Amino acid sequence: MEYGLMEYGFPLAIHPLATLNAILNAIAAVLLVTGWVLIAQGNWKAHRAVMVAAFSVSTIFLVSYLTYHYLVGHVTFGGQGVIRTVYLCILASHIVLAVAVPILAIAMFVLAFRGKWDRHRQLGKITVPIWLYVSVTGVVIYFMVYVLFPNSNKQAEAAVFENIPYRSPV
Repeated sequence: MEYGLMEYGFPLAIHPLATLNAILNAIAAVLLVTGWVLIAQGNWKAHRAVMVAAFSVSTIFLVSYLTYHYLVGHVTFGGQGVIRTVYLCILASHIVLAVAVPILAIAMFVLAFRGKWDRHRQLGKITVPIWLYVSVTGVVIYFMVYVLFPNSNKQAEAAVFENIPYRSPV
């Protein structure tokens, strides 16, 4: 029996690294919010541990993301019309801000390591919202590209390349 791109409500032919990347972004977002709550409560030791975890997860994400795009290349968005415009706006803001996150995060760690707490707090008010936005929009982009509006041709190519079972939408 032939099934389309969706089988039993689940998309077919999604590269495992793409899913891993979305999971890592989601974990980073949860850790960032947790770290923010902890420091607001004055629990700096737990805040430090959670923020190191967020940085570690984001670093693993970056390695996985670069590996994924090296292996698979560019995956196009399948949506058309207004939703494509929405997607491109989200993607553009995500990319521009994602470039800043590693620089900002490293700066935050350097300031904390040097004990420059006032500057660390000031930069944190900029860094955490940007980092959180990038993490959340990373998950949104995953769902838009792979689940809600997949480009069946590119996913079929990826499925063949990666030896992932793919069933034609016809």
